[in-house]
Amino acid sequence: MKPGRRTLIASFVMALSVGRTLSASAQPVEVLIRDYKFEPAAVEIRARQTVKWTNGEKRTSHSIFFQGPSGFESDRLFPGESWERVFDKPGTYLYTCGPHPEMTGKVIVTK
Repeated sequence: MKPGRRTLIASFVMALSVGRTLSASAQPVEVLIRDYKFEPAAVEIRARQTVKWTNGEKRTSHSIFFQGPSGFESDRLFPGESWERVFDKPGTYLYTCGPHPEMTGKVIVTK
């Protein structure tokens, strides 16, 4: 039995919709560093999404320092530079700026 025209159109529309969903999730979630703050200070993403931090300051460098036993620190970001991280596992990831620990942020990763 051959699929009818409506079935083919519905399948095509569904395929386009799935493609849009995948490409939208491929876009990193942006965090701007400005005025010695992470904006937004908290982001919620799904597992396997990327967060991108961009230094929007004019003269100051910053880093992204993840706390805890498996913590690590990014390289220094000078004005205009960016750094990205993919989050594979659900959880809450707290971070600060290495040289400015009063700057705090949080990434919440859901399934």
